[in-house]
Order: sequence, then structure tokens, then C-alpha cells
Amino acid sequence: MKALQRHRFLLLAAFATVLLPMVLRSGSLGTEVLIYGLAALGCNLLLGYTGLLSFGQGIFFGLGSYAVGILTTRAGLPVVPSVLLAIVTGAVAATLVGAFAIRQRGAYFVMLTLAFAQMFYFLAYSLPSLTGGDNGLLNVPTPSLGLLARLGIAPQSPWQFYTITAVVFLAVFWLLERVTTSVFGRTLLAIRDNEARALAIGYDTRHFKLAAFAISGAVTALAGAFHAMMTGIAPLSDIGYHTSEMILVMTVIGGTGNLFASLLGAAFYLLMSDWLSTLWPRWLLLLGLALIAVSLFLHQGLWGLGEKLAGLARGRRNPAGEHRA
Repeated sequence: MKALQRHRFLLLAAFATVLLPMVLRSGSLGTEVLIYGLAALGCNLLLGYTGLLSFGQGIFFGLGSYAVGILTTRAGLPVVPSVLLAIVTGAVAATLVGAFAIRQRGAYFVMLTLAFAQMFYFLAYSLPSLTGGDNGLLNVPTPSLGLLARLGIAPQSPWQFYTITAVVFLAVFWLLERVTTSVFGRTLLAIRDNEARALAIGYDTRHFKLAAFAISGAVTALAGAFHAMMTGIAPLSDIGYHTSEMILVMTVIGGTGNLFASLLGAAFYLLMSDWLSTLWPRWLLLLGLALIAVSLFLHQGLWGLGEKLAGLARGRRNPAGEHRA
């Protein structure tokens, strides 16, 4: 029972990866939910556990896309080494960005990450020979596993790539769960709640923030690499401001400070967008209204709402009179 309690969020994430193919007809949409769930995990480590509101997550997402695209299409490397190098690229870029950004706090930190995001976007736009410019990098290969074909999943089908993505997502989720429940993760929470006190105790908060940035950048770059492999293209939009904004919105919608909430936020945002787009050509207006409602009434995100409903249900099952008896 203790093991189940300790890994309950990992079990919930595993259940969600099994549930998505049962409720979705599109393997690409299910894969996209897990990919952006990965990106939201990286953002949550910064925002929910370290208290850093970064508008630069699109940098690492886009660099992951470009890294795997350049390495597979230009350098001719296999997919697996390309993905590993994309992760390293994201970690290094996040370390460099973080080294400058963490020197500031509050609004100045936010503005600095936003400035870096714009700088990387225009850098990618200005190097069409390397990044493809507006057209992006085309013909990014999608990995396949022959073993999945034996299990009845057609080669190169969206559901085969979904299976690969699900395995990677759960592995990263488990690793981040270990990170956030470790002494390192609890120190990040201390920095988030009261950085001055953490400094007074003797922690070098800059090193912890920088490490959180590096881990977040690596995870987000992995998500970007998988997005490029899913679509077959590393587009300029992956490194744009809108991607940073979308990842941040998903994180807030799901709920900060909880890893499983990141997957909830990604699923809500993408599935709601997919559904609303079938109702009205101006569906972005409807999505905006839905996000406003979440911001006004769900300050702790979807996970916080679930906890409140669970608390109410327990209260009805165990009224105060029964406790006194």
C-alpha cells in the first residue's frame, strides 16, 4: 500500500496513457497530448516547484525540434542519437539562458526570458540555410519499432509512434517524480516559498535554480524533438512566443506543483481546442472564454478542482455527526 501511495501519480499517468487510445480516434492527437504533457512537465518544474515564471520554454522546445531535424536530415545521424543530442542541446541552452535570467526577479525575470525567446526566434528566422526559415526543416524521420508490428500495431502508424511516446513520457515522469521528491526537489520548494530563508540556511539558491533550468530545458527539448518527428517537420513556430505561451497556459490550467496536473492541462487545452474547432471557425474566441473561466474560478487548476470535489465527496460520506459518534 505504501508503494502504491508513493507512486500514485505515476500510476495515474500510466492509466491516462492507456485511456487516451480508448477515447480518441486520432493517434496523432493522443501523441500531441503526451508531447505537450512532457513540455508542461518541464515548465512545472520551474513554475510549480521553483517559482520561476518563464516565457522562454519555446526556446528549448524549438531547439529540440531543430536539433533532431538537422541531425537526422543534414548530418544523417540515426534517430536515437539525434534525440539524445537534442536533449543535451536543450539542457545547455537552458543553462545559458538561466545563468542570465536568474540574476533578476519578478517582472524583470519574466521580461528577460521573453526577450531571450524573441531573440532565439529571430535568430532561427535569420538562418534559413540552417533552420529552413519560414518553411522549417522538412522530412524529419519518425522512429518505428518492428516489435510493435508483431503486437498488431501497423508500422509507421500514428498509434505506433504514440506507443513510443507513451513509454518515453512515463520514463520522464518517473524520473521527474524522483527529482521532485528528493532533497533537491524539497529544496526547490523551499526556494519557491521563501528564498530569503533558504539563503539564510546556507543554500546556494542560484545553483539550484540553474539546475532546475537545465532539467526543464532538457525535458522540453525532448518534447520538441518528438513533436518534429511526429509531424515530420521542425517549423519556425516551434520556437516562437506562442509556443512558450501555450506551454505556460497548459501548466497553469492543470495546476502547478503537481506533475500529473501537467498532463491534465495539456489534455484539456488540446482536446478542448480540437473540439471547439469543429463548432465554429472562430473557435479561438471560445477557447479564450474557457481559459478566462479557468483563470477566474480555478486558481489551483484542474487538479485543485479535483481535490476539492474529492474533499466534498469524503465530507458527504463522513458527516460531522458520524465523526462525533
